[in-house]
Amino acid sequence: QLQLEESGGGSVQAGDSLRLSCVVTGRAFANYGMSWFRQTPGQEREPIAHISWTGDTDYAASVKGRFTISRDNAENTVFLQMDNLKAEDTALYFCAAAGPRIANAQSLGAPHFWGQGTQVTVSS
Repeated sequence: QLQLEESGGGSVQAGDSLRLSCVVTGRAFANYGMSWFRQTPGQEREPIAHISWTGDTDYAASVKGRFTISRDNAENTVFLQMDNLKAEDTALYFCAAAGPRIANAQSLGAPHFWGQGTQVTVSS
C-alpha cells in the first residue's frame, strides 16, 4: 500500500513555471512507475506524464516540450516541472503510482494508488 501527497500547486501568470512534488510513503516506491494526471471540472482525468521505474518517460502531446517528469528514489518523490504555463494548463493535478517493474513508460497501465491533488491556476 502506498500513500501519495502532492504539493507545489498555486496561481501563476501565463509563461511562468511551477514545480509539483509528490511524496510517496510505503514500501518499494522505486519499483513503481509514476504518473501525473490533471482534471478540470466536468472533464475526465487526463494522463500527462509518466516515468517508469527505470526512468523511461512519456508525455501527452499537450505538455511535451514544456513539462518534465523526474523522480528521486532516495527521497521517494516524483516531480513535475512545468514551464511556459498556459491558461489551458489550469486544472487539479494528481500523481499516481502504477506499473511495478514495467520499464516502458507508455505501458504502465491503470494506476493502483492516487494522491488527493494540488490545484494549478494559470491566468492569461
